[in-house]
Amino acid sequence: MLERVNLKQIVTKEEYQPEADRLRHEISALQQTVKKAKLPVIVLFEGWGAAGKGSKIAKLILNLDPRGFAMYSMTRPTPEEQRYPFLKRYWEKIPQRGDFSIFDRSWYQELSVYALENDLSVKEIKKRASEIEVFERQLRDDGYLIVKFFLHISKKEQKKRLKELEADKHRSWRVTKQDWKQNDDYDRYYKAFDRMLEETSFEWAPWHVVPCEDRRTSMLSIYRTVVHEIQNALDAKAARDAKPPMPQDAPIVVSPKMHLVDVPKLQEVPLNQHVDEETYRKELDRLQKRLHHLAHRLYQEKIPVVIGYEGWDAAGKGGNIKRVAAALDPRDYQVLPIAAPDKGEFNRHYLWRFWKRLPKSGHIAIFDRTWYGRLMVERLEGLCTSDDWHRAYQEINEFEKELIDWGALVVKFWIQIDKDEQLRRFNDRANTPEKQWKLTDEDWRNREKWDLYEGAINDMLRYTSTDYAPWQIIESQDKRFARIKALTVLIREIENRLKD
Repeated sequence: MLERVNLKQIVTKEEYQPEADRLRHEISALQQTVKKAKLPVIVLFEGWGAAGKGSKIAKLILNLDPRGFAMYSMTRPTPEEQRYPFLKRYWEKIPQRGDFSIFDRSWYQELSVYALENDLSVKEIKKRASEIEVFERQLRDDGYLIVKFFLHISKKEQKKRLKELEADKHRSWRVTKQDWKQNDDYDRYYKAFDRMLEETSFEWAPWHVVPCEDRRTSMLSIYRTVVHEIQNALDAKAARDAKPPMPQDAPIVVSPKMHLVDVPKLQEVPLNQHVDEETYRKELDRLQKRLHHLAHRLYQEKIPVVIGYEGWDAAGKGGNIKRVAAALDPRDYQVLPIAAPDKGEFNRHYLWRFWKRLPKSGHIAIFDRTWYGRLMVERLEGLCTSDDWHRAYQEINEFEKELIDWGALVVKFWIQIDKDEQLRRFNDRANTPEKQWKLTDEDWRNREKWDLYEGAINDMLRYTSTDYAPWQIIESQDKRFARIKALTVLIREIENRLKD
């Protein structure tokens, strides 16, 4: 891709000024349209050291209202950041709908500069490229515009600029050993950059390679591209909004690469299991001691664990979580109750708030309700479109696969009771003063839609139970049995992970 770029292009000052002025005004006006249309925009800059990223970003953002954009200058990941999936720190910085996020260097450093510096294997580079493709596609499908610039200069021009910077006492600090290493090893970096551009110029997020030896040429190219891409995205959004939504009964499709495993329908799950009090106490003590020991092993091995709890209202999720948490060192885990998204969460990709809450290596995150809300309450209460929830099965499978590939253990519990048992527990809560806070009007409304929810849950179990993150159905008609089974399953999964 780089060999096709003409670095000798020159724009005169007389040609530059009137068009640059017009384009700057267009960018300012488009920002207001972007806000009204709630179009989230990501603009990222990659390129050679001394190619002029800083000055070009500065000129671009002068045309934007600072209340509508955030600027991120991405440096090498810190030791703390290295304890998470590499994309986490970028997911955290995606903009709200109607805003811009502008990146001076981005996730593409992982495929080029860092890959060379850390001597990453071809397999690891391909894995990261695949994860980036999923990341950008998921954002595109959610309505995000991603504009990617690579600033290109020749080896000779880079060397000239580095020398000029070093000779200027006010700017010499900007030149690093890494910049000179890049110039000395220009051909090797050229191949890495070129491979990255070829392999990640996606239809929904193509690369725009900008010739930067003439500053006016490069700036006009950036202005033109930003205007063109935003206008196209606005037109596409208008067409998409006018398009009839996907029918509710459209078939659910997930990639065969996800390797789904069979799981019974809820109505097929027997609920007659029972544990007597004495057996429960003995088993609870034994299992909690075993889990405590295993959690210490997980910490030593730096294995992160993500535990997700879903289930019917009043099924006993809270009590189940409490028995798991009681076995853990409070410094090593966090229980994360997930409520309805707040305004900032609602205005971003729905997975954003879960990426932000991932545990670091060696720690445990226990989610009391999860990303599966998109396939249940958001689906049935009209909080997302039919297109959104149909797409979410695949997105969630991809999300969990990324956690597994990072090295995490993912355990998903569905806590099951029948409709009669739920009513009995609702009435018990209503008649017990210290439990009344647990019962809400929303619980009663959801109960009226039991059959609809059961159908949606069966879809969820069928299309998101994978061989790497299968659903574990916990029969909770007897809460004691449910707690023992959840601990038993969790211990089994941890032991298997430690063997691996």
